[in-house]
Amino acid sequence: MAAFAAHYSPAGTAILLRSGSGRRAFPTRVSCSVAAAAHNKTVVIGVAADSGCGKSTFMRRLTSVLGGVPDEPPNPDSNTLVGDTATVLCLDDYRSLDRAARKARGLTALDPRANDLDLMYEQVRALKGGRAVDKPVYNHVTGLLGPPERVAPPRILLVAGLHPMYDERVRDLLDLSIYLDISYEVKLAWKIRRDMAESGHSLESIKARIAARKPDFDAYIDPQKQYADAVIEVLPTQLIPGDDDGKVPRVRLIMKEGVRHFAPVYLFDEGSTISWVPCGRKLSCSYPGIKFAYGFGTYFGHEVSVLEMDGRFDKLDELIYVETHLSNLSAKFYGEVTQQMLTHADLPGSNNGTGLFQTIVGLKIRELCEHIVAMTADDAVEV
Repeated sequence: MAAFAAHYSPAGTAILLRSGSGRRAFPTRVSCSVAAAAHNKTVVIGVAADSGCGKSTFMRRLTSVLGGVPDEPPNPDSNTLVGDTATVLCLDDYRSLDRAARKARGLTALDPRANDLDLMYEQVRALKGGRAVDKPVYNHVTGLLGPPERVAPPRILLVAGLHPMYDERVRDLLDLSIYLDISYEVKLAWKIRRDMAESGHSLESIKARIAARKPDFDAYIDPQKQYADAVIEVLPTQLIPGDDDGKVPRVRLIMKEGVRHFAPVYLFDEGSTISWVPCGRKLSCSYPGIKFAYGFGTYFGHEVSVLEMDGRFDKLDELIYVETHLSNLSAKFYGEVTQQMLTHADLPGSNNGTGLFQTIVGLKIRELCEHIVAMTADDAVEV
């Protein structure tokens, strides 16, 4: 489903966006911050994406900004990451059918019928309301469902997986929703590099697996982006004609206007249409270079601002030059975006717009959480 198309002016100086169609038991692990515990408030963030589209990397960037959680669960059977401020809830745990049962019924994990969306809703609602839950656990190695684990309500709950915005009841619980939208060409290139290198799969088998999942992806996963408050869209570069290997991505941060506690980031002049090629003396970049754009338009009927980066950074510490030209970053100090990017320079996407926009979204989520908690505290004082 095409969301919008970008059209540059003949001179290449403006961008115009137009809408398109449309287990064993675990001990309780307390992860509430003092503020959340005192005011009984959990902020819930939904992150939706297809499998293999960078959710794990995004979670590492987010949790770094939000205070950090372990890279791996403390128990090898768990998929839940718990930190002092944030907890990452893996929605794979709400699969109602194990791997063998899905195969027998001819269902993929993308099909809602293979997932317990009622339980997901009930437990996200409970955590948002300050109540601990005994959450199921799905074992990715064996494909079996195991015994539940106790999860306590955190200050920030990151609900990440295939279906966080599929169910209207769950959507209503989200304080902010993010969709990672990886184009088919880039997704194929990523999976080819990963699967052929790590698992020895053939190109034909990789394409066949993607094709087999595509009908369910189109029916159940992709439509969720229309509900997202922010979308990180990864496309083939326009700097190299005909290139679609995903090594030089063109990345858009699509930000819905009017979202409470979320002011869209802008380049140079808010509300303008901008095309910017950074100065080569201030930002090192080898072929094919770097190009930024900023504009506005509609996305599934919603007014949006869009920030775009095409190309890759050669020297990540020079990102500070770009950072100084961006506004509404929600950073706490000068150079915080650059610092975060350097901290995670080893993560995929750290030299392009994927890592940059994931980091910026992390800063925006932190600010949103602080505003919500502060408002809750003010309401408690008034009562």
